[in-house]
Amino acid sequence: MMDFAALEIFRAVAQEGSVTRAAERLGRVQSNVTTRVQQLEEQLGATLFLREGKRMVLTPAGEALRGYADRLLALAEEARQSVHPHEPGGRLRLGAMESTAAARLPQPLARLHAQWPGLVLELSTAPSRQLVEQVLAHTLDCALVAWPPPGIDADAPVERTAVFAEALLLALPADHPPVDTPQDLQLDTLAAFSPGCTYRRMGEAFLQQKDGSPPRVLELASYHAILACVATGRCAGVVPQAVIDLMREPPALRLVPLATCDTVLVHRRGYQSPALDALRTALTSGEAPRPTAST
Repeated sequence: MMDFAALEIFRAVAQEGSVTRAAERLGRVQSNVTTRVQQLEEQLGATLFLREGKRMVLTPAGEALRGYADRLLALAEEARQSVHPHEPGGRLRLGAMESTAAARLPQPLARLHAQWPGLVLELSTAPSRQLVEQVLAHTLDCALVAWPPPGIDADAPVERTAVFAEALLLALPADHPPVDTPQDLQLDTLAAFSPGCTYRRMGEAFLQQKDGSPPRVLELASYHAILACVATGRCAGVVPQAVIDLMREPPALRLVPLATCDTVLVHRRGYQSPALDALRTALTSGEAPRPTAST
């Protein structure tokens, strides 16, 4: 019978691609991690990793087990939290768009930590579609995404709570003439994040209205890079007003109101935990729930 500790070790090695880094992350000695992985392989009668020097690469059997390990460990954490319904604690894996993590999360997460120091929140960033996919794959417990993400079925088995309304701006070079309609655009290139970004899809749709041709896309990894490329006069970009507000000295740009887009907190249908409830309250009301005395 597999134990959760062995699955946790297996998952850490799979994520880190290294016994050394997995051991450091888990606070274990390397020999213990190696032994537990070998014991798990013997128990299952399958090789889970290919050893390539110091790198550990999942085999097809390892890839199959990883999906089950993610689901089993997520369910185990949910069960642990359910027996203490008034005490948010344990681990909560939260995903967010880069703009949301930078502009919206610092204050509510700081309040959440102050009120519930036993709650360990792990934050990662990605475009909206990838975040929803990770929630459905049990590698995230919840995520803040721009809804609806491109490529995600409207009937996807997730529950949603609207938490923010983002005012989106079309960023153009400072010397670009005023834009009232897409036909006023003098650019056919969009600086944006990778596919899966809802804001990218909205920018592409707006630029395509100019002449019916899909715009060229320059893929970048941050809003600072996107705005820098816009400032050079090469392209347009889509940026939330909240990101501009964070900048002490925003670059000289022409900023045109584009649309309003809801940011929603999504989680798997049926998933519940005190930690998720505390996070949702912090995001929607401005403060985390106060501790309740247990009896």
